[in-house]
Amino acid sequence: MRRKIVAGNWKMNKNVIDAQQLMIQLLSYKNNNATNCEVWIAPPSLYLMMAKDIFEKDEIGVFSQDMSEHESGAYTGEISADMLESIDATGSLIGHSERRQYHGETDSHCNRKVKLALDKGLTPIYCNGETLEQRKAGQHLEVVKKQTEVALFTLSADEIKKVVIAYEPVWAIGTGETATPEQAQEIHAHIRSIIAAKYGQEVADEVSILYGGSVKPDNAKEIFSQPDIDGGLIGGAALKLEDFSKIIEGFN
Repeated sequence: MRRKIVAGNWKMNKNVIDAQQLMIQLLSYKNNNATNCEVWIAPPSLYLMMAKDIFEKDEIGVFSQDMSEHESGAYTGEISADMLESIDATGSLIGHSERRQYHGETDSHCNRKVKLALDKGLTPIYCNGETLEQRKAGQHLEVVKKQTEVALFTLSADEIKKVVIAYEPVWAIGTGETATPEQAQEIHAHIRSIIAAKYGQEVADEVSILYGGSVKPDNAKEIFSQPDIDGGLIGGAALKLEDFSKIIEGFN
């Protein structure tokens, strides 16, 4: 059975008091409600150790929003896989569309980061997805295929089973546009078929693929019911417990 996951990417939001309050609320919710999926958060890096302290029994997975492709050294502002391992972080987002757009991150960078994360026992959430221009040009299937192959296909079968993929239709993030559940399912099935062609169907069937395109309380259940969608990478709706909890309940 593939893991069912709802992960919240907090991006650059919340001061320390508000972040702590939301973590405590989320822990209380998780402890008092039966959930049919794993719950993960990726808060700003400043709050990672606080998150680990609050979620000391690992009820909720704690991820960084990025990590360096380098093991250590003179890379000001970067966080290494060793550092994340040393605080018992669960893993890291890798290749988020905003890292690609604003920081020039490439699939080759992502490949090195994914390998480093796995080497340190961390779970990489590898993000991919097409822009509006690529979608309109009918290039979306090829774009996602290339991203997946370059970033992940140097991995062994055992390694790729430990990767979580998050498909982000860049054109549906913060734009008011939303991919239909059918459009999302098409790409998720496409990604799984690409993995199956390389590693075999049995391996592909073990890889969790999340949808990262404006999942909301009112569409979560329909999106999560698609056969190849194993959960969501949630942005803005992860910043309010009321919204995030309703998305988690999309698996109920």
